[in-house]
Amino acid sequence: MIGVVGCTADASTEPTGSPTGSPTTTATTSPQATASATRAPIDVQLNPDRVTAGETSKVWILANCPVPTGGPAHVGTASSNAFLSGVTLNPVPPATPSASPATATATPAPVPWVRGQASVSGTVKRGNYTVDVKCDGTSHTGKATLRVVRATDDTPTGVPTKAPRAGGGGTFGQDAGDDSSMPIGPVGVIVGLALAGGAVLILKRRRA
Repeated sequence: MIGVVGCTADASTEPTGSPTGSPTTTATTSPQATASATRAPIDVQLNPDRVTAGETSKVWILANCPVPTGGPAHVGTASSNAFLSGVTLNPVPPATPSASPATATATPAPVPWVRGQASVSGTVKRGNYTVDVKCDGTSHTGKATLRVVRATDDTPTGVPTKAPRAGGGGTFGQDAGDDSSMPIGPVGVIVGLALAGGAVLILKRRRA
């Protein structure tokens, strides 16, 4: 009996104590979020970077978009209030390697640049316009400034538009609309005397 009771007591005894502590969680920062926060803007170039107001113009956009890894397309987009519409930027073709046995079958490495052409409307007013670029594969961004200026004057500066006036009362360079009268010189006096002489001759003939 004693042995049976002892076994029963041992079997029915519950273990005492419980696991202490709880699993701890460690906050981790996403590598993508960190890269976005410290990512430098890309280089964006415009050619030309200045157009004339009142004329429809073409502008090339060149952006230094990194080549993405893992499948995304190496393209970008450009937008501006000066453009008629958004522009898709496609990869710049890599340079053709020189012909040699080692590079004959090698595939040229992609170039980290994309480009596209935008149209600027002739109705765009003068001013500075921001061109925003985004690399679709890597989310890099950058910007440049497009200037819309007025047309230059066809008349060169410093060139007189009227002939200079001559001194001494002459009429050199006198405008057609000037109110000043032409001075009477020696020729005018001779013509006046000739007219007076002719009038006297006519009167003598009538009296005769």
